[in-house]
Order: sequence, then C-alpha cells, then structure tokens
Amino acid sequence: GSFSHLCCWTNYPSQKCAVPLNQINQQNGLYTAITRGINEQKQSVSNIRIINSVNREILIYSEYDKYLKCAENPDLQWIFSNTTEAGTVYKHDVRLEDTPASTFPAKLTQFLFHRFQYFNGDTSKGLFIIPCELIDYNGDKLQEFVNKHAQDWKLPADFITWLNDSNTFCSTLVDRIVTGYPKNEIEKLEKELGYKDDFLVTAEYFYLFVIQGPKVLEQKLKLNELPLNIKVVDDIKPYKERKVAILNGAHTAMVPVAYLAGIRTVRDVTTNPVFLSFIKDLIDNEVIPVLSQSPSELTAFASAVIDRFNNPYIEHELMSISLNSLTKFKTRLLPQLISYVNQYNKIPYCISFSLAALIVFYRGEQAGQPIPLNDDDYLLERFKAWNELYDSNVKQLTENVLAMSDLWGLNLNEIPKLQDDVSQKITEILSHGTESMLRKKYVC
Repeated sequence: GSFSHLCCWTNYPSQKCAVPLNQINQQNGLYTAITRGINEQKQSVSNIRIINSVNREILIYSEYDKYLKCAENPDLQWIFSNTTEAGTVYKHDVRLEDTPASTFPAKLTQFLFHRFQYFNGDTSKGLFIIPCELIDYNGDKLQEFVNKHAQDWKLPADFITWLNDSNTFCSTLVDRIVTGYPKNEIEKLEKELGYKDDFLVTAEYFYLFVIQGPKVLEQKLKLNELPLNIKVVDDIKPYKERKVAILNGAHTAMVPVAYLAGIRTVRDVTTNPVFLSFIKDLIDNEVIPVLSQSPSELTAFASAVIDRFNNPYIEHELMSISLNSLTKFKTRLLPQLISYVNQYNKIPYCISFSLAALIVFYRGEQAGQPIPLNDDDYLLERFKAWNELYDSNVKQLTENVLAMSDLWGLNLNEIPKLQDDVSQKITEILSHGTESMLRKKYVC
C-alpha cells in the first residue's frame, strides 16, 4: 500500500511456461510466496504469504491496446522491470508502429510516448522507472536505449525533454535467491496449505534491494514506516560489484561445472567437498583479489553467500540459473578474468575452467541425455553448427567461441594464453569429466 499502482512485465514472447498463459488472472492475481532460511538470530524460519498486489496480467503480444491503456492511468507512479541481462538490449530495426516492438527498451519507449501524448506533456505525469536486471547501472543503460529509440523514431523534442526531465530512471541491485515453482515438493506444500496454486513461488529468507536515486524515494516507499531491507543510495557500485561478482559469479561458474558431473542443485554443490572447494577457490583467490572493496568486507560477504547456498530449505536447480548463461558469464565472470590476467599476468584456473565447462555444456548433451539449453537462438545455432568440432578440432571450437566479439564485447583470443588454456581444459573435460579433474586439484 505504499504506492497506488505497480506496472511490471518481462520480455519473453516465446518463453515456455509451466502453466497456461494468463492463468494468474484466473487466480485473481493471487499467488503464494514461501520464504525459508536462517534469520538474523540464526533460527530456522519458514514464512508463508499470499501476495495480493497483482492487479492483472496483460499478454502484450495479444493485448497490446490494453498495455498502452495502462499509460493513461493518472495514478501510475512506478514501472519495475525484470527481463534478465538479455532483455535490456538496443536494436536499431524496431519501429514505433510495431505492436509491440520486440525489445523491452523499445516497448518502454512506446509506453512513455503514449503517456506523454495522452497527458499533453504534463510534467507531473512522469514516472519512477526501476529496472531490476543484473546490468551495471541498469537505469542509466535503459534510459540510454530509450533515448536512442526516441531519436531513431524522430519523436518530438519536447517528448525527449519530458522523458529525461520528468521521469526518473533509477539503477538498482536486487539480492535474493528466488528458486521459483517448487515442483519437487509441490504436493506436500499444497497439502499443508490446503489449496492449489499454480504460481506458488519459493525464495530464500535473505533479501536486499538497493536503489540509486533521490532521497524522496525513501518517503514515497515509506521506508520510515516499514521494516524493509531497502536502501536508497547515491551510488550502487560497491553493493553491485560484490554481489554480481561473488554470488552471481559463483552461480554462473557452478552451473556447467556441476551439471556436467550429474549434480542438479546449488545445495548439492555446497555439500560436495570437491565442488565446494572449487567454488571457494574461485571466490577467495580469483574474484575477491580483483574487487575494490576491503578484503575483510568481501570475505564476510562471501562467507554469508556460502551459507545462503547451503540453505536446507532451498532446492535451487542449476538449470533455473542457466538461462542465458553465456551473457551471464560476460557480465558476472569475464570482468574478473580480465582483471586477474592484467593484475597477475596468468589465467585464473577456476574462471577458465568454468568457461571451458560452459562451452562443453553448450554442446547440449550430458551422459547421452539432452541438456535443455535456454539462450538466444543465434547463439544456440552457432553451437549447433560447431557440434562436430567437439570431436574433431577442439582448438578451432575454442577459437570460434572466444572470437564472438558480438557477445563478449571483444575478441577473447587476444587475451594471452586464454585460448590454449581453455582448449586444453575442454579436451580434458570431454575425456575425463569435470569432477575427475577437480578431484586431482582438490584432494578432499
């Protein structure tokens, strides 16, 4: 009840859903959230809440008019988005006339321009726009892309002025492990609850939401009245740097390394001495040394992260983290790899090993079983075309992957010794598997 309306959406027109589209409307916008873990007093807690803040779901690809109609709401104050790193992109070929445009920034531009026109440029009708994607300074990046679309579409200069002066784009950091629909325990939970909920979601007890924005947000969010772990700050950089590099970086590294060994959940990674040693080595010796915060603060945060990974209430499936793994490696681990090479003049073993495992993972099979890869079609098509190279020419495969400058932002073959290092690790993973290799390194 701290604000009158909340408008949020994601950007997956082709996403495969576990339940029929629009079903949350059939549940009157209600769903159950279960948060479980260890609280501040080191006590085990399990909280169950019925979330009633969702008004309705609009399927933008079939109900575009209803979507634009939301822009005409005079009480609307906020737009939150969560489209993952792959969602906030700029494409030159989208059009204002598309119903809707294919990218999230373009959809947002359409929405804001309609609001501007409907209210005749009323400066009081600007919005707080709060993206939650794990992109460095996501608010600044989103604002940049919206401005590009406004220029591409030759929208009026007074709209561009309204866009930038009357709206507030806030960069954010969101820190909570949300494990999603608990399919492995849904029968037990629904029996305990006494009702069926197709949108039931589970998450860890811990959460942190950091917003870089004006102090007026504290008043608007009523943070003086509500005991929420939400911080309004001048700069999110130190919070984001440690979270993305340590927590998200560890997630991204463990997915292919552990999955190829038959492990399926995060907790199973932390309860396996070999893989736990790998994750701790990566964090303590390759990530923390290249971050800017004090080592003691980073070490304490890293220790808390391992505890969160080992939450006995959470069965966080590795495949639920694997969405857009290549893009996630770019944002979460590549900066640390480059910084480590520049600082120590050698390849970091764990980050390089995770990259090699990721390339093997994108072959799309493990122990003769298909891996349900979920990534942009153009990337999946490339790996499909390179499939024979896994058996015939691993060096060429590695060179091809590292050369994807359209993904990485640079040609990674230019990093000294990286191609040879990754190529050798791929060959060994294909021959011996990830667990066998790590057992030789970590005597457990």
